[in-house]
Amino acid sequence: RPAGPGRRGEAAGGGRPTRRRGGVQRLRAGEVRAAPVGGAGTGGGAGGGAHACPRSPSLGRRRRREAAAAEEEVEETPQEKKLRLAKLYLEQLRQHGESRPAPGAGAPAGRPRALSPALTPRGSPAHVLLSLQVQPPDPASIRVLRGHQLPVTCLVISPDDRFIFSASKDGSLIKCKWEVESGKRLCVVPGGKKGTEERHMGHASHILCMAISSDGKYLATGDRNKLIMIWDTATCKRLHIFTGHHDAVSGLSFRKGTHQLYSASHDRCVKVWNVAENAYVETLFGHQDVITGLDSLSRECCVTAGGRDGTVRLWKIPEESQLVFYGHQGSIDCIQLINEEHMVSGADDGSVALWGLTKKKPLALARQAHGMQDAQGLQQPYWISAVAALRNSDLLATGSHSASVKLWKCSEGFRKLEPLWDIPLVGFVNSLKFSAAGDFLVAGLGQEHRLGRWWRVKEAKNSICIIPLKRRTAAPSPEAPDSS
Repeated sequence: RPAGPGRRGEAAGGGRPTRRRGGVQRLRAGEVRAAPVGGAGTGGGAGGGAHACPRSPSLGRRRRREAAAAEEEVEETPQEKKLRLAKLYLEQLRQHGESRPAPGAGAPAGRPRALSPALTPRGSPAHVLLSLQVQPPDPASIRVLRGHQLPVTCLVISPDDRFIFSASKDGSLIKCKWEVESGKRLCVVPGGKKGTEERHMGHASHILCMAISSDGKYLATGDRNKLIMIWDTATCKRLHIFTGHHDAVSGLSFRKGTHQLYSASHDRCVKVWNVAENAYVETLFGHQDVITGLDSLSRECCVTAGGRDGTVRLWKIPEESQLVFYGHQGSIDCIQLINEEHMVSGADDGSVALWGLTKKKPLALARQAHGMQDAQGLQQPYWISAVAALRNSDLLATGSHSASVKLWKCSEGFRKLEPLWDIPLVGFVNSLKFSAAGDFLVAGLGQEHRLGRWWRVKEAKNSICIIPLKRRTAAPSPEAPDSS
């Protein structure tokens, strides 16, 4: 009988017509329409059976969620999608933190809890405590490689740690093979005179920066003549010249895992290039003074040091936005990422700053990191001319012209900088790089600063220094307190 379901629905509903009407209104607002079951109208929908009522709220919610998700997929912009994914990721982190037992629960009350790799964000090995394993370097084991006529300005190490590429103010490019016994020069591209770039394979002015792709295929070099040259690392043959900057190119970095190249210049802008296709992509503006350094990792973003505008900036390429960080008092001359969440920078006020990418102020700041110098009767700090970080670890290195390279430890969850050892090196340390395995540190030395001629250290040698970093054979443990 057609009237039966209606009557049964009314009997089952009892005195709750208002909730049923509210449910219909909510479905209408969510634009979800369920197929009628049994009879027609409201009575038929409610009376599809007495056992259909308890399931209807969850069914309606699921359908509303599906419809909302479908609508969101159609109308969602890239920015909205990134925001939604970020919120989802934060919620997953929160749930993971709630489900995990409290760290250090079984430790004695008075004993500080050690930093654990399990606590690193995104599960990356961002807090590997290598500083506890490295022994103080032996100055007698430092090897010196000569070949550049003028101060070395920049260098890179190939991803497999087999080769070192270095460049100088003389415009020359040298590829060395790193060996324990000898540093063999495999390729030398000499510098030429200004205006001969088309006929001459090398640079015709000071080379200020260089970068190597993560697959070791491409090498990029930038000079004071506004040019970026791309090289084949295997043959040292020039492949392409990028033009577009209006002043000296001062920073280069390949995005890890890609052939996307970021460049920074004294013209205050950052440019993005596709090296595999020899193509220009875009330009980013924001700095108020010359950019002196640039670095990047896997994410589609890069960080820059803005010289005397006093800022460090994080550039988000897809969003075309930037985050601005303040902390140094002088010109910020060098910068490097430690991992995807932290970076280190150095300035000519003698300070070394440790940053978190979510904080506008430094997490830690070491003032007068290399001490004070007496310059023409005035006391002023030694400039920080180079910084290096062993990726995804707590080990840093800084250089100046204070006759030493300093090794540092990031402690207390990247909230403190602790000096470890001094490595004696005479001259301006214009570039520092750790090997990927962390078993040696390479320094590029010169008689002058890479960006100018404010001082000259006559006793210095324009050279590359390879500093072996030996690790302790076994870390001390409670079970074996006498091991070393």
